[in-house]
Amino acid sequence: MEITFLGTGTSHGIPVITCDCHVCRSENPKNRRTRSSLWVRHGKTSLLIDTATEFRLQAVKADLRHVDGVLYTHCHADHVFGFDDLRVFSKLNGKSIPVYGNEPTINELRDVFSYVFRKTQEGGGKPQVETIVAEEPFWVQGLLVQPVPVFHGVLPIFGYRIGKLAYITDCSYVPSSSIDLLQDLEVLILGVIRYEPHPTHMNVEQALDLARRLKAKRTYFTHISHLLEHEAVSKALPEGVFLAYDGLTVQV
Repeated sequence: MEITFLGTGTSHGIPVITCDCHVCRSENPKNRRTRSSLWVRHGKTSLLIDTATEFRLQAVKADLRHVDGVLYTHCHADHVFGFDDLRVFSKLNGKSIPVYGNEPTINELRDVFSYVFRKTQEGGGKPQVETIVAEEPFWVQGLLVQPVPVFHGVLPIFGYRIGKLAYITDCSYVPSSSIDLLQDLEVLILGVIRYEPHPTHMNVEQALDLARRLKAKRTYFTHISHLLEHEAVSKALPEGVFLAYDGLTVQV
């Protein structure tokens, strides 16, 4: 399996509008972060986790050519506002793209993008999708996907496990039942926003504690704010833990 971090930033993206901090003004391309999304490939199967605000630009840069399914973590703007650009892939596929999430996510997605699910004039076209409320493990084109319930503050959202890979972003608490789903990982991806505590996201210390507990062979931090400079933070991380960056491709 091969994964590409299409984006690794928080909801603001980096550079943040109007910000003059050293990270936002950095010339290091690893400090330039679009909103977080992941592309997963296994054989001919191509999955997305979230469709970030800059999804069109991310897809063009990564040369993404087809999508067999989308796994949504939750329905916040930075994770879903690239949804309309799925229309290119549903047209190429000649069929609806299945999109998965928990019940609150799917209900809100259908509300936010209501024009997709009701009869309208076509204009430039609409994405053809099939919304699926996921509760148990499910298969997408030969890949077994395990939803991993976690909490974003008080909001119940999903992380996902696919084989030896797990992706958990926008998370402040992982219940013990989900810890059991995250054993024996090769690659663990965690959303980590900053060093200081945050009410709805893990900070660096919390993420490192979770990484030590789960003992994945490699852990990557994503959903990174402008409070974390790539080179400085990377040097301070323990062995086997890395800051991801836009365009990073990893073998699992």
